[in-house]
Amino acid sequence: MPPRYYERDTSFIPAHDQPSTLLDLMLGRRIDADRALRGSGLFYDDILTGRRSISPQQYLALVDNARRLLPGEDGSFLFGQRIWPGHYGAASQALRHAATVRDALDLLARRHALLSPLATPRLWRDDRYVWLYWTDGCGAAPQWRFLAEAACAGVVALCREISGQRLPWEFFFRHERPRHVEQYWVHLGRELRFAQPLDLMRLPRHCELQACPVALPTVAQVAAQQSEEQAQALGADASFLDRVYDHLRERVCEAPSLEQVAQAFGVSPATLKRKLGKHGTGFQEQYDQVRMHVALQLFLVRGCNNEQVADYLHFHDAANFRRSFKRWTGHAPSALRPALEGAGNRT
Repeated sequence: MPPRYYERDTSFIPAHDQPSTLLDLMLGRRIDADRALRGSGLFYDDILTGRRSISPQQYLALVDNARRLLPGEDGSFLFGQRIWPGHYGAASQALRHAATVRDALDLLARRHALLSPLATPRLWRDDRYVWLYWTDGCGAAPQWRFLAEAACAGVVALCREISGQRLPWEFFFRHERPRHVEQYWVHLGRELRFAQPLDLMRLPRHCELQACPVALPTVAQVAAQQSEEQAQALGADASFLDRVYDHLRERVCEAPSLEQVAQAFGVSPATLKRKLGKHGTGFQEQYDQVRMHVALQLFLVRGCNNEQVADYLHFHDAANFRRSFKRWTGHAPSALRPALEGAGNRT
């Protein structure tokens, strides 16, 4: 059976949830509602009545307005601090009463269609760290940096609410070092690296066992069950790009082709290409992203060498893999691994 998913133009996000949080931030900075909503297809009454669902495309238009109109350099961080647990029904209730940081992170990843519909959180774990990285679920393009900063700030705030303390997260961002790095220091701390191959957060593994002293376990369990029903009512718990990513990830060592993926999705290759194009991407771009992420996971989590990674990813030899890795990331594996493993210079 072909996978179910929501697309960039699927209307399912309640306008009075995260979009209203972002709108309130803009209104609080004295941005007129008409300017804040311009190009989104939304009116202020749509949010006040609580009866309107919008698409990721409309939400991204609102994000783009916030990115351009909010004064200062802290808009994304302030938005992120407000988004979780949020007021999104049972999923938020379960998040609010998560017993530990680990439970909260797992729930955020499992229910991201409800809690983080634009930026998809993904988890790796090894003996030392929990690695949380973000992928673009809906083709955010120029809005992605705003979303990545907001997501990181949101997780920091959520974990602080659960544990009662600021946890020692480290951050890796794809974009170059910004001029106003002070905002990162204020909202995220100083463990920062820029111009990295993916947007990633890392936390010592023992820290995710931090317990919430005021959590209500029974309430959390009931809410988690209700959030599953909430997700089922949505009709899909992942975006089209999420489904493509997951499908490629599960079969990456088999070197799947465009035609094979299209068949799995129950569409023609031309339709699959059209859908990817609608989301601002293409098959090779998605496949390379997955291979790069898997390579990093094999390096960092499993401690594999170049030859083992090349074999796993179906390359003919290690030299061919190293050339591809440098094309994906701009760095050879030997140069990039030390920075991600903790030996690079902090900003």
